This record gives sequence, structure tokens and C-alpha cells, in this order.
Amino acid sequence: MKTTFDTQTIEINPTGENFTAYIDGKNVNIQILRAANGRMDLLIDGQRVTAHVSSDMAKRWVTLNGQTMMLTKTSGAKQGVRHEHAGGLIAPMPGQIRSVSVSVGEAVKKGQTLLTMEAMKMEIRIQALKDGVVKSVSVTQGQTVEREQILVEVE
Repeated sequence: MKTTFDTQTIEINPTGENFTAYIDGKNVNIQILRAANGRMDLLIDGQRVTAHVSSDMAKRWVTLNGQTMMLTKTSGAKQGVRHEHAGGLIAPMPGQIRSVSVSVGEAVKKGQTLLTMEAMKMEIRIQALKDGVVKSVSVTQGQTVEREQILVEVE
């Protein structure tokens, strides 16, 4: 995913359970320790950081160390469309996981429901986009998720 941070473009890519950000020609390792209610506890190149995030779908405001910056999404899928990002199925909008129907190592078929979530009083079925094997399940029943959070990875 590419975002614009002020006038700088940052590319953020998943690397297993973590992320790598490419900033100013340098790779930065990011690990999400905890994320809930707009607060994220991160480990950025080994340094613990707390970020507060708010969003209006296209733009995100991130506050780090008392400084608020605006991120603008510059690539990715259209709003409201389920899509695959580097093998991971992501949440189309903020919501709550109602059920998880698969586990790691399980073979799945295209169109099979992997989990259901509730968002804005609607039930949303997250389905496999291809045949494959579940590589990871990043959520549990009852968990609240944010838009574009990786839910399940299929390889």
C-alpha cells in the first residue's frame, strides 16, 4: 500500500505478521504490538511507539509523539470492495468478527466463507478469492477490526 505523508510517499508492505515501510530509500521494520479503538502500540525498528489514528476513509490522521500528520491513500482497492493484499483478505470497513470458520493449514476453495463480520448492522461474509491453504488467521470471534486490517492469509 502506498500512502502520501505530507509530500512524501511511503510504501508499506506486509512481511509475515509484521510490515516493512520504505521511507527515504530505507526499509523500516514495523511490528504491531496492540491495536484497539484508534490506538496502536508499535515497535518501529526496535523502538516502542504509541500512535493514535483516526480516519475519514480516504485520509488518516496519525499522531506520534505529540505530532499529528495526515496520510492520504494513493493506491489500493476502491472503497467497500473486498480485496486481496499480498495474499491477505482484509476488512472492507471497521466492524466486529462474528465467527471464524477456518484454521491455519486448512485447504479452502474459491468462494468459501472464511469468516463473518458485522459492520453497520450488516453481516459481511469474507470469502476465499482463490483455492489455497490458510496461511494465517489474524482475528478471533468478538474482536473489533479496522478497515483494511488483514483478517486471513491464503496461499
